Amino acid sequence: MRGLNPVLVVLLAVSGAAEAQVRTVEVRAPRAFGYVLGDLVRAQADIVVDAGFTLQRASLPQAGSLAYWLDLRDLRVEDSVAGDARRVRIFLTYQNFYAALDARALEIPGFAVTFESASAHGATTTTAQVPAWQFTISPLREVVPPARENPADYMRPDGRVAAVDVQPLWWRAGGVAALALLAFGALARDRAWGPFRARRGRPFGAALASLRRLARRPDADAAYGDALRALHRGLDATDGRRVLADDLPGFLARHPACRPDAAGLRDLLAASRLAFFGPGPAAARAALPWPQLEALARRLAAAERAA
Repeated sequence: MRGLNPVLVVLLAVSGAAEAQVRTVEVRAPRAFGYVLGDLVRAQADIVVDAGFTLQRASLPQAGSLAYWLDLRDLRVEDSVAGDARRVRIFLTYQNFYAALDARALEIPGFAVTFESASAHGATTTTAQVPAWQFTISPLREVVPPARENPADYMRPDGRVAAVDVQPLWWRAGGVAALALLAFGALARDRAWGPFRARRGRPFGAALASLRRLARRPDADAAYGDALRALHRGLDATDGRRVLADDLPGFLARHPACRPDAAGLRDLLAASRLAFFGPGPAAARAALPWPQLEALARRLAAAERAA
């Protein structure tokens, strides 16, 4: 008991033949009074048996309703060996639902648990009886409160809540929003989104933006010719020199990110030859339709960003 300071201790002495098997049974509770409706009531049952015996857990009480006013909410077991004995400690948590009108003592029922010792000659069982114990419950309110002229006097006033200064919270929220906006701007610049599509160093991004604007023009042939020029400017700006059909192998060698689109670039240069040195933009559009041209620009812009 030292160090636990139990308010309630119930000791069950054992005698006769069982004394050699079940040595002691104790029930301990933190306190025996001060409980009201809805409180959790905790107890601890300590059982000491001979070292050869083990607890049969199927014999433990099951969580659930024990009476109309009492539930067993939780049960936990700790098992340890101390010298020539085994100590089994059962932690019990009950909940009280008794609505008392006056202070009174209530009894929590006891229960029995079984221990078994198995050997080559068979099994021996013994039973430890955990005794019932009592606690005192108090009412939540007076049975007959003092008479009041005004019924509102029976009500307690609302509690006061301290005012919260929200200014620091607004400052913090603004700071976080500003950091998020800066981070998004940096990401947009890196990925060439929105206004950063045509930024310096992303010529294919600028060409893709031009193609999307040109797609809305009513003159399809003129728009297609300008789209070819935009992609040519992207090639020239990327390589830092004028890129013609014969220069494509060198361009791909200097810009490995564009190598997966080698076939598309050859089709682009072939369409340019048809548009500017052949039958005209209509023939070029037949050889390389606008959707394929825009898809090529999109892939080149993505490769440019990834590089």
